[in-house]
Amino acid sequence: MGGLLRVAGWVDRLNRAVGGLVSWLALAMVLIGAFNAVARYLGQRAGENLSSNAYIELQWYLFSALFLLGAANTLREDAHVRVDVFYGRLPARGKAWIDLAGSLLLLLPFCAFALYMSWPAVANSWAIREISPDPGGLPRYPIKALILVSFGLLALQGVSQLIKHLAQVLGRELPPEERD
Repeated sequence: MGGLLRVAGWVDRLNRAVGGLVSWLALAMVLIGAFNAVARYLGQRAGENLSSNAYIELQWYLFSALFLLGAANTLREDAHVRVDVFYGRLPARGKAWIDLAGSLLLLLPFCAFALYMSWPAVANSWAIREISPDPGGLPRYPIKALILVSFGLLALQGVSQLIKHLAQVLGRELPPEERD
């Protein structure tokens, strides 16, 4: 179990790092949105088009990247939405059983399904180097690739959670560096 817990710790550190990096995308998204709004206003006053579809699309892409790449870290931090009818009243071991079952029966199969279903669309987007149909729009194939990356990271985090919950169900104490 010790080797598996080390793997879980590695996955946790990876997703913590990715989550920390993508959190900065929120600031970039706000700054680009503010710039675009100001440019649109000033452009109207000057009679020039200072705004661009590329800025709007970049803002959408940053939001998508933030959402997609932050999902695994959100799971790691246990900050995701949970329907808490009975869960909150359960002891730690009972919660671990529910989380173990949820990871094994719901999360990991969903990630596998999402990867399987997304692969053809992402591969096609890369094959044709898909771009936005809007004038001045951005390429779409790089952002579509993030779908695969995000579900890969989410599946890895699901495996990490599974390992930690299994250890908890078996009564094993998690090392301090593996605890979240």
